[in-house]
Amino acid sequence: MSDRYVCIHGHFYQPPRENPWLEDVELQDSAYPFHDWNERITTECYQANAASRILNHENLIVDISDNYEKISFNFGPTLLSWLEAHRPETYQAIIAADHKSREHFSGHGAALAQAYNHMIMPLANARDKRTQVRWGIQDFESRFGRKPEGMWLPETAVDLATLEVLAEHDISFTLLAPRQARAVRPLGEKSWQPLSEGGIDPRRAYLCRLPSGRSITIFFYDGAASQDVAFGGLLNDGENFSRRLLDGLAGGPDAALSHIATDGESYGHHHRYGDMALAYCLKNLEKEPNVKLTIYGEYLEKHPPQWEVRIHENSSWSCAHGIERWRADCGCNSGRPGAHQKWRAPLREALNWLRDQLAAQFERQMKHWTATPWEARDAYIDVILDRSEHHVNRFLAELCERDPIEEEKVTLLRLLEMQRHALLMFTSCGWFFDEVSGIETVQIMAYAGRAIQLAEEAGGANLEAAFLEKLARVPSNFKQYRHAANIYRRHVSTTRLDLERVAAHHAISCEFEENHNPQQVYSYEAVNLNYADYHAGRVRLGIGRTRVRSRITLNQGDFAFAVLHFGDHNLSAGVRAYPDEKSFTVMQKELRDAFERSDLPEVIRLIDRHFEQHNYTLWHLFKDEQRKVLNQIMQKPLEDLNRTYQQIYDNQFALLRFLNDIGVPAPRALTAPVEMVVTDRLKKLLTAGGQDLLTLRGLINEVERLSLKLDDPTLGLAAGEKIARQMSKLAKAPANLAFLITINETIELLQQLPISIDLWQAQNTYYAICRQLCPTLRNAYDRGNTTSSEWFEQFQQLGHSLNVGMI
Repeated sequence: MSDRYVCIHGHFYQPPRENPWLEDVELQDSAYPFHDWNERITTECYQANAASRILNHENLIVDISDNYEKISFNFGPTLLSWLEAHRPETYQAIIAADHKSREHFSGHGAALAQAYNHMIMPLANARDKRTQVRWGIQDFESRFGRKPEGMWLPETAVDLATLEVLAEHDISFTLLAPRQARAVRPLGEKSWQPLSEGGIDPRRAYLCRLPSGRSITIFFYDGAASQDVAFGGLLNDGENFSRRLLDGLAGGPDAALSHIATDGESYGHHHRYGDMALAYCLKNLEKEPNVKLTIYGEYLEKHPPQWEVRIHENSSWSCAHGIERWRADCGCNSGRPGAHQKWRAPLREALNWLRDQLAAQFERQMKHWTATPWEARDAYIDVILDRSEHHVNRFLAELCERDPIEEEKVTLLRLLEMQRHALLMFTSCGWFFDEVSGIETVQIMAYAGRAIQLAEEAGGANLEAAFLEKLARVPSNFKQYRHAANIYRRHVSTTRLDLERVAAHHAISCEFEENHNPQQVYSYEAVNLNYADYHAGRVRLGIGRTRVRSRITLNQGDFAFAVLHFGDHNLSAGVRAYPDEKSFTVMQKELRDAFERSDLPEVIRLIDRHFEQHNYTLWHLFKDEQRKVLNQIMQKPLEDLNRTYQQIYDNQFALLRFLNDIGVPAPRALTAPVEMVVTDRLKKLLTAGGQDLLTLRGLINEVERLSLKLDDPTLGLAAGEKIARQMSKLAKAPANLAFLITINETIELLQQLPISIDLWQAQNTYYAICRQLCPTLRNAYDRGNTTSSEWFEQFQQLGHSLNVGMI
């Protein structure tokens, strides 16, 4: 058996981007053409690594490989929860890869756990350390169906107290950077060998003895090779990548282990096609006769530590000054010229103060129901993982040793949620970058804002004013902000919401949907108990009563509303707590009578009077619904513009063709409208069902004849989705020769367009068909079966069109 091993670890993680009040990621225009950055990075990296391409010398795909099966990896629990909800196929591929990896690695799974929400563990108090580890372990077990052997520490930030918590919870090993090792010695020897920075030999495992008498194994990854993967261009060539890992074994000890650790996003997001370099590297390593791919659990079982290590306390992999990047202006930043990070220390002080205030309230109030409030917080991960009402009720009944009444349920859940957000507000990303107004830092302040609101709603004092005083001591690099209190007021206070705001969203959005059925509004439910709708041409008046309920804390409220919609983006809405049936009936009659008299100014005055300051407009819709409504409003003006563009197209087509034929550049004022008309037609054709190849060919001829530039990135996505739909149908009836010919014709036409077609899913389907059918078809082809021969040739042509060379 080989005594030389290679292991690649990927730390897959993204800062949480969920709105703390909605519990979901809202639209992010900077990620266009994707909905948000989680969607974009999933497509570029997480999805890609589950089906990564291996190319031959002709750049044809000859294999599709699941990288996760063959490497060591961890996913942040908050990222996995998003993937489970929004990209379940990728989520399931990750879970399945861990199961499959156990076949490769002597029963050990590839996945490691992670401390729950990427908190810098040495900066956490003892309670928070324990909760982070317990939540990380239970989240892992619920997803992967087994106990974790190892745990990733965020930023590999470590101290002995953190290692004690890992060992206490039966975590066998963790990974650190080479500069985090202080001294080593062979087991049984007395003298320690001091190490220069990064001087440890990473090719073996090390035992770290802890003050409690426990111990934990530590693997120190190859720092230079890891750095070259992340920043040095090593992912430009999979063969060089594998050679570099093999070089790490040269002159090593017995059972030498060459291993690296980087952000998993290096493989496809930070470095385009990095997943393919990884796949090619892994394939090369599998061919090496005297080298075995392994993961840490398998290696540790076969080769227990023969050396022990002492670590540098309060050290990490991404700060040369230990852990100062998360509490001081140490000089580590992301490169903004002239920016300081003097804000880091006072921001942490403010959040530490808030944490302690919330902890005191939590202990005081929770003792009404349990003698062990912090054990209750540790157990709350059970609810976070399953928020079904039955499950929540059972959890609360066990916590209280009786069935709590509804009011008690709400208070308990508010207190527990308050603590969840108090943990989330220490997510490391908030300190990592250059400026306190950055999106990551605003995100952790938003968690703080949500925790403050929950504390007050649970019966505690209002902590916001005192918190703002502390934020006023947190300096910004930008004059327009001056300090973090202004940032909080501008970017956090404006997003804070309550049940009334959700009721307003529901009332307004329903007017555009013309649908007043029960609606899920992110983490809330809204049900209309009463509704009346009045019309006068394009102007509409909706009056009703709605009940809104949080699916997180179970608090609910009834609200009266009135929405006056003028038929475009202008509307006036009033929403307030439902008064009583008599008052509601009076209000409804007054508004209806004024509307039926066509006295719209009076309707507006009545809305102002009955709802006082509780007035709302389209501005108060949450981002996704707001965009949806605005697109609906813009539909008619866009249709009018399109008709105008169509006239330009019809009137100037001959001129444009003549200019193009004689090589004279056409004025942009003429080509832009034509490009918009053709783009719109192509989108409609690609998203529609059916196979209208004649119309598609005509449009493509126009694009070529007029040399049009189609710069809409959604066209490539739509084209890819159309081909993927066709391939999905083919997979159900692969012997359908006529349909196979149609797919070939479709792809041949689409590839003439000046767009980048997303063929990822179509390639996966083709690969699956190949593995299922090709051996049989090859035999038929070789025997001269005419029918099989024609099918085979068409199928082979399809492969080349998809850039797949399987046959």
